[in-house]
Amino acid sequence: MNSPITIKEVARKKEFNVFFDFPYTLFQHNKYWTPQMLREEKTTFNPKKNPAFEFCKAKMFLAYKENKVVGRVAAIINTQVNEIWGQKRIRFGWLDFIEDKEVAQLLLKAVEEWGKTEGMTEMVGPQGFCNMDRAGMIVYGFDVEMPGTCYYNPEYYPRILEELGFQKEVDTIQYELPAMQPVPEKILKINNLIKEKYKLKVLERISKKELAKRYGVKFFQTLNKSYTGLFGFVPLTEKQIHYYLKQYFPFLHLKMLCFIVDENDDIVGFGISFPSLSKALKKCKGKLFPFGWFYLLRALKNYEKIDLLLTGVTPEWQNKGVHSIYYTVMHENYIDLGVKTAIANPQLEDNEAHRIWMKYNSKLLIRRRIYKKMISD
Repeated sequence: MNSPITIKEVARKKEFNVFFDFPYTLFQHNKYWTPQMLREEKTTFNPKKNPAFEFCKAKMFLAYKENKVVGRVAAIINTQVNEIWGQKRIRFGWLDFIEDKEVAQLLLKAVEEWGKTEGMTEMVGPQGFCNMDRAGMIVYGFDVEMPGTCYYNPEYYPRILEELGFQKEVDTIQYELPAMQPVPEKILKINNLIKEKYKLKVLERISKKELAKRYGVKFFQTLNKSYTGLFGFVPLTEKQIHYYLKQYFPFLHLKMLCFIVDENDDIVGFGISFPSLSKALKKCKGKLFPFGWFYLLRALKNYEKIDLLLTGVTPEWQNKGVHSIYYTVMHENYIDLGVKTAIANPQLEDNEAHRIWMKYNSKLLIRRRIYKKMISD
């Protein structure tokens, strides 16, 4: 006789810590998994620190079998998203479980039951509180070392979700590009023509302090405009902008980003990348102390492999070749730094920006899927 599975809502600090520690047990022998920084993960669920809680509600659940944790899931209701998109959806994220269909079923049932009490009619995920959080479940690319900005999952995750009746909502794809290949001469000429025609310039010779002061808020305002209309996107609030500005801008690498401004000094397009932290995150096991800071600082100076984090162009400048400019500038910087491989950020599969990768010797590396399912009466 199989032992019963118990689902318990996280209510105490000890359970809160267990929730974030569980993947370290589940994936301790998996060479493709990349842990997340525990401090960052816990801050995301802190209502006093994460401004998303102004319009989000969340619950966390753990699954137990024989007094051992065998799964976890977070349930999130983003009222802002639901209002803007005219939906009644509850999100599930931070979903991890042993290879047991019943464990996954009961965890997602807990999400569904809470959703019912809140008047929700659909479940969707994996997703976080907002678009700055990690999202999507791998359906292709299980044998790839995960970028530090993405979650990993084994092959049985999507298989079990589909057996439970979840269906595809949308896919995102990531490409791998060998960075040492030269920039095609044709692209360089076209980029120069675009800059001259539209009086655009690339920000250069600027300190990190000045970048944050003059362009930090402008960057997030441009991000808001660029992503408007994309799947499930809701503009970041002023509090969120300052939250992420403080959290990420101090760590930006000036030679790994490109901001394009118009004649009014407004950002019209951007590309931000970062040295890969995957190996460092594995060594520090999600903790800065005692030696995690050393591995991370060393990784920030290793340019062999990099991750593209964010790219975008404001609507009025789309389809004018602006994305080609920032990709080219960053590509040239990669060559100077000795970068060998670049991993593109997850982009919606129908995003026209994918066409730029076709001009390079690129290959599809990872496909992620966000699932949906109607909530039963």
